[in-house]
Order: sequence, then C-alpha cells, then structure tokens
Amino acid sequence: MSALSHAPSTDSPPPARPRRVTSPQKPRGRIGRLRRANPLGALGGLFWLVITLVPVYWVVVTSLRTREGFFDANPLALPTDPTLANYRQVLDSGFWHYLLNSVLVTAGATALTLVVSFLAAYAIVRGTTRALRWAFSVFLLGLAIPLQATIIPVYYLIAKAQMYDTLPAIVLPSAAFAIPLTVIILVNFLRDIPDELYESMRADGAGHWRMLWSLVLPLSRPALITVTIYDALNVWNGFLFPLILTQSPDKRVLPLFVWGFQGEFTINVPAILAAVVLSTLPILALYVVGRRQLISGLTAGFGK
Repeated sequence: MSALSHAPSTDSPPPARPRRVTSPQKPRGRIGRLRRANPLGALGGLFWLVITLVPVYWVVVTSLRTREGFFDANPLALPTDPTLANYRQVLDSGFWHYLLNSVLVTAGATALTLVVSFLAAYAIVRGTTRALRWAFSVFLLGLAIPLQATIIPVYYLIAKAQMYDTLPAIVLPSAAFAIPLTVIILVNFLRDIPDELYESMRADGAGHWRMLWSLVLPLSRPALITVTIYDALNVWNGFLFPLILTQSPDKRVLPLFVWGFQGEFTINVPAILAAVVLSTLPILALYVVGRRQLISGLTAGFGK
C-alpha cells in the first residue's frame, strides 16, 4: 500500500503542445491585385495624361488642316480633308538651313559642356586640394545667376572678341550656362563609384586619364546621356542668345525661324503649327533613343 501511495499519478494532463503561429496569407490572384490597386492614383495619372496630350494632339491635328478648315471645324475633331501643304510651305521657306544651324549649335554647345563638366566633376570627386573643394561651391553659385541678367556683359564680350553674328557666339554662352548644373549632376553620380575600383586600377599602374577612359566613362554613361538630353533640349529651345548675338538671316536657328515664320504668316495658324511640329521632331527623336538611360540617370547618384 505504501509503495502504491508514493507512485506518480497517471491522471495528470499531458504537457500542452506549442501552438503553430500561422501568418495571415496574402490574397492571391485577381482579388489581391485589386486590393493592392490605387484607383485614385490611377485616375489622377490618367487625368494628367489627358491634360498633357490634348495640346499636343491639337497642334498635330491643326497642322494638317487647311486655313479655311481651321476656322470652320471643331478644334479637336479630325480633319475631313487632311493636307500636307503646310509642311511643304515650311520646308520651302528655308527650313533645312535653319535646321542645320540648330544642329551645329546644339551639338557644339552640348559637346563642349560635356567635356568640361566631365573633367571638372572628376577633379572635384578625386581631388584632395582645398581649391578643388571650393570649386564645387563656385559651380553651385553659378546656378543662382540668371541668364537674362548677364546678356549685356555677354554681348559686350562677344563683340570685343569679334564673334558677333556667328554661330560660335551662340555656342560659347550656351555651354557656359549649362556647365554648372551638368557638373553638379555628374559629381553626385561619380561619388557613388566605389573607391576600391579606383584603388585596384591604381595598383595596376593606371593613371588618371586611363581611369577616366576605362572606369569612369563606362560607369557614368547613364548620367552622361541624361545631361546630354537635358542640355541639348535647353540649347535647342534657346531664344535669347540667338536673338541678341546674331543678326543675319542665314545665322538664324529654328526658334528664330519659327518666330519669324509666325510674324510672316500670322493668319495661317496651321502653317505655324506645322513649323512647330517639324522643329520638335529632332529633339523628340533624341529623347526616344535615350529615354531608358535618361530615367536611370535621373534616379542614380542621389541614393546616399
């Protein structure tokens, strides 16, 4: 009896097993996509897309109308008898000559801006002297100087250099005002290149020029394409420098051509809009070619 009284009781409950914590399952399929959707954001984006595309649509459609059809038809309706006579009129007015001038000015100013800005950005990022550190602040100061405030000194310098009424008179000031922002964008991008890559190339005996050509230039291609498109767009649409620094009709660029075409054909609105469409096609083609690199360059270099 005593042995049985000291034996452990078999009626005690078994130890509780730990509960398995199950994470809530994410909704799958079409219902999950609908729950993650943002209808208000999609509606706002669609509304902004309509606001952006309607003026472009109106310009293109109107350029295909006749002068009489512009006043009679609905502005947003498709033309019943589309015509290319307006485009032929623009092309017969010396459009190709002004297009060539714009291409030369834009290519020259953009190339000069890229070369100077790329070398300056590399020197600021890899330099160790105090002067190079202060140079970045000088470029920041350049953003605070408006172009309109310097037009008289620029005109004086161009006249003294005997470059007035020439295409280089447009190239040099346009490049000078594009350099500060270009340097800032490239500096922020080059700072993201790891120092280990520089040190490994230096250990192999590479100098600065070799590192520029073999390391920095390939890695900074998105940023270079970004600033190329941005600077080319600003120079292409530039109006003040060509207006002040040139005088001869054969030195005009496309913005001056469209301006003069508007003054000559004030009533013929479809012909004016045809000139606008033709003047935007080259820069639009440049954007289509480099749009992917443009997006990646705008989002790179600012993650730190």
